Amino acid sequence: MAISDMPMLSALRTKMQWHQERQRVLAENISNSDTPNFRPRDLVEPKFDKAGNTSVIAGGMGSLPMMRAAGTNILPTGGSASFNQNSRVGYETRPAGNAVNLEDEMLKVSANQMDYAAATSLYTRSLGLLKTAIGKR
Repeated sequence: MAISDMPMLSALRTKMQWHQERQRVLAENISNSDTPNFRPRDLVEPKFDKAGNTSVIAGGMGSLPMMRAAGTNILPTGGSASFNQNSRVGYETRPAGNAVNLEDEMLKVSANQMDYAAATSLYTRSLGLLKTAIGKR
């Protein structure tokens, strides 16, 4: 078994990739803060079982589901929405229809950066422990 195939390291790698993608989505929200009728988006956090497997992500980073930021978004045809609804429906929507709250988005960016730093620290320490265990350090 390769070191990169270990469940803990795989879960940490998935979590870091999720944080990278979330940072991109949050940056889009901030950059479109003046775009008329723009609705902010966010990603659903992956859930891990005890073995380190994800239950939300089916096939890599391309299949992360999006969250609905407001109740006014268009639902997918043919059934219920698979989105998580934000509890603040219609919160601070400007006359132009833009619903981006820069303070909330910046708080999300900051929290995302701290969580990413924690995941990378755990990943680095886990690799260091493995190197010590096999005598490479």
